[in-house]
Amino acid sequence: QVQLVESGGAFVQAGGSLRLSCLASGRTISIPAIGWYRQAPGAQRESVATISRAGNINYADSVKGRVTISRDNAKNTAYLQMNSLKPEDTAVYYCNYLTLTQTYWGQGTQVTVSS
Repeated sequence: QVQLVESGGAFVQAGGSLRLSCLASGRTISIPAIGWYRQAPGAQRESVATISRAGNINYADSVKGRVTISRDNAKNTAYLQMNSLKPEDTAVYYCNYLTLTQTYWGQGTQVTVSS
């Protein structure tokens, strides 16, 4: 089975940037659908950005223009580049891989944006 590990979360000042990575290990993944989700304290988990198997990209309105999702299939890695970070971006960020038969989640990486 597939295991996902997020990294890149950190404490950053408002206006700063972070690049999150999601490394997949185990069974080789062939162009899965990918999503980045986040969950802030006291809030529900929400979608941040997704890439379909066909490569269609969708962003949440709250991050559109500030976030870029990408993937490197050869490296089994997904990325989330975040710029112009705001305090409301503070959350645990999770990556999600959707294959033909399974949905996989990482354990999350903490992003904290200070005022």
